[in-house]
Amino acid sequence: MTKFKNTFRIESIRLKEWDYSNPWWYYVTINTKNHVEYFGKIENEKMVLSELGLIVHEEWLRTKTIRQNIDLDYFVIMPNHLHGIIILEGEKIVETCRGKSLQQKNERVFSKPIANSLSVIINQFKGAVKRFANKNGYKSFAWQPRFFDRIIRSEKELFNIRKYIEQNPLKWELGKDKPENICEL
Repeated sequence: MTKFKNTFRIESIRLKEWDYSNPWWYYVTINTKNHVEYFGKIENEKMVLSELGLIVHEEWLRTKTIRQNIDLDYFVIMPNHLHGIIILEGEKIVETCRGKSLQQKNERVFSKPIANSLSVIINQFKGAVKRFANKNGYKSFAWQPRFFDRIIRSEKELFNIRKYIEQNPLKWELGKDKPENICEL
């Protein structure tokens, strides 16, 4: 952990050599602050969305309709988090067998947002839900800072992530009190 202005800060888990605006398949998990269950509850191993959960669902789908370079794959909204696969589309990088791109953008500055990047998309999604919450009596609602992401690297990994997303409501009772289980595959 490093210090910034005499305060410890959590280092980014993002790959420094990866451009997160690259067309690719990304698995994301977005949590509520302190894992508070705002989005509904699991009943008979199925998710029943609350009003705020319905807004999360609507805004997640809206992510695709307001951006031409996005597609969405499997996703699930859980009581205190969302798992989803986002596909950034477009022409871009040719990959080598070692996963290094043949076309690289100029050196990036990590503190500046990049239009249509995964971080900007997630930030706008979270902001839209938070604005609704503030206007509609959910003043205590907050997202956990940042989000978990994984660059999906193979068909097998995609299959396993889809299976994990589908089965997440079934496994809720087993792992809901263990935050370390939220992002496991």
